[in-house]
Amino acid sequence: MVNHKIKNMKISLVMPAYNEEKYIKESLESVSKYGQDIFEIIVINNGSTDQTFEVAQKFPNVRVVNEPQKGLPLARNRGLQEASGDVVAFVDADTRISKKWVSEIKKEFQGNPNLVSLSGPYRYYDATLIQKILTWVYWNFLAYPSYLLTGYLGILGNLAAKKEALQKIGGFDKNIKFYGDDTDITKRLHKIGKVKFSSNFFVYSSARRFKGEGLLKTGYRYGINFLSIVFLNKPWTSTSSEIR
Repeated sequence: MVNHKIKNMKISLVMPAYNEEKYIKESLESVSKYGQDIFEIIVINNGSTDQTFEVAQKFPNVRVVNEPQKGLPLARNRGLQEASGDVVAFVDADTRISKKWVSEIKKEFQGNPNLVSLSGPYRYYDATLIQKILTWVYWNFLAYPSYLLTGYLGILGNLAAKKEALQKIGGFDKNIKFYGDDTDITKRLHKIGKVKFSSNFFVYSSARRFKGEGLLKTGYRYGINFLSIVFLNKPWTSTSSEIR
């Protein structure tokens, strides 16, 4: 039964990482600074060939798990398997949590027994002013209305979910490599409980994909894959660029 109130909540944080030596130190520093109430921090080293493993291992409060088979859904499923908390929170290795991030998780899950998933937007710490303005418009006038219409929306670089709910739906779809994975997981979670997308639950993220692919192209790919999962139950785009 996933629709129940969690007492003495334990939060496991899972951070998949592939060749993230440039970003992961700052990400783990933010988690260590603002995540004192997190029960465990797990980095899934997903076949990195750089110093990702060595950098993460320097943090005494972090457990580094090697998952040699490359792929985000495989890394996230491995994190779900390794996590022992009631709620499993997923962030990317280029994100930094906010001061109230952990308290938002506790407030939302303890206040709503039906809640199975909580997600929210990115705020980009290295974006240009115009990029920040355009992404604010995207989150508020495209993404949030889409959530109100469908009842589900999520960002896998900023998502917390009940572990038993994720297990009940079979975890992350290993056939979805990148685009559409967040919509797919929240759509399936929506069938068994409440899925919430809140602007108060945010993380700071790198804008590297905008810089690598272009803001409009990136926005189009996220949008078309959201619609494809909603109406066709499969992503429109089968591949993505690795931007490091």
